[in-house]
Amino acid sequence: MTEKILILDFGSQYTQLIARRVRELNTYCEIVPYNKVPAIDDSVKGIILSGSPFSVRQEDALRLDLDTVIGKKPVLGVCYGAQLIADYYGGQVQRSEKREYGKAALTKIHTNGAFLKDVPADSQVWMSHADTIVKLPEQFELMASTESVEIAAFRAKEGAFAAPVYCIQFHPEVTHSLDGMTILRNFVINIAGCKGDWTPVHFIEEKIAELRKTIGKEHVLMGLSGGVDSTVAAELLHKAIGNQLICFFVDNGLLRKNEYQQVLDDYKQMGLNVVGIDAKQRFYDELSGATEPEKKRKIIGRVFIEVFQDEAKKCGLIAAVRAAAPAAASTIRNPMAWTRHHLPRCD
Repeated sequence: MTEKILILDFGSQYTQLIARRVRELNTYCEIVPYNKVPAIDDSVKGIILSGSPFSVRQEDALRLDLDTVIGKKPVLGVCYGAQLIADYYGGQVQRSEKREYGKAALTKIHTNGAFLKDVPADSQVWMSHADTIVKLPEQFELMASTESVEIAAFRAKEGAFAAPVYCIQFHPEVTHSLDGMTILRNFVINIAGCKGDWTPVHFIEEKIAELRKTIGKEHVLMGLSGGVDSTVAAELLHKAIGNQLICFFVDNGLLRKNEYQQVLDDYKQMGLNVVGIDAKQRFYDELSGATEPEKKRKIIGRVFIEVFQDEAKKCGLIAAVRAAAPAAASTIRNPMAWTRHHLPRCD
């Protein structure tokens, strides 16, 4: 079981960047919505609460029953995550007199410990918040301040919870926080106890094994767009199940000149089992006279579904598609979407 850091997403623009930094520490991580927290099993070594465009003072603020995560594993609250923890346990969060956005320096490091180990005084950090924590809950203690923010970093007092809790009102994941990677490394490796031995190669190997186990002898029908996302997904699936994967690549007449044939040839050189579909005249006919962008989008989406259904029928697949997933066609929103069905071979 691969060890991982779980990132609870509260809608921050930086959430994906936090994940990237964790992976740069050779540690696997997963981003999940704050209200869809999975079971915290032994594979989870630590939990990070992201920032958010919301304020904890709002009635519709994004909230979480923190008792379901605090004390279970080491927790790091970043910006909104820190304010949420402070507010939840009885601290005080107020609106700043002016939005604190930009570079700041940790002018006072009251206590280093494992979390701020090797972080020098006056370390530059990046602030981006409209609220600020003005009073800590009783279970927490101050770690660091900046010139304008008294409570820039704090932690749970020893023994307050069954696992450590650290909170910061700045963003360690951005390059403007010069020692941000040191702070994240301290949390991920030194506090959460991750080994730091995960690589993307491990991820590929695990996913291939998982796909083989899940799919078994079934077939997969997949729509390719010619873009990076669907191509990577197709290559991963092909490594797992070979020609059990059946790909459709549709020429909707909206591609660049000669792009359809070039991409189709590239797919076949990759060894993918691809069915090329020249449907551009059908799209032209359906789009004729349409001028509103939203109407065009809906037409293109509908025709893609119809083309998929028709081509599946030609290959003798449509009955199997309907039997296995009656609502499958209605869920297809773009040609990159793929759905697993009980399908026969289509060469």
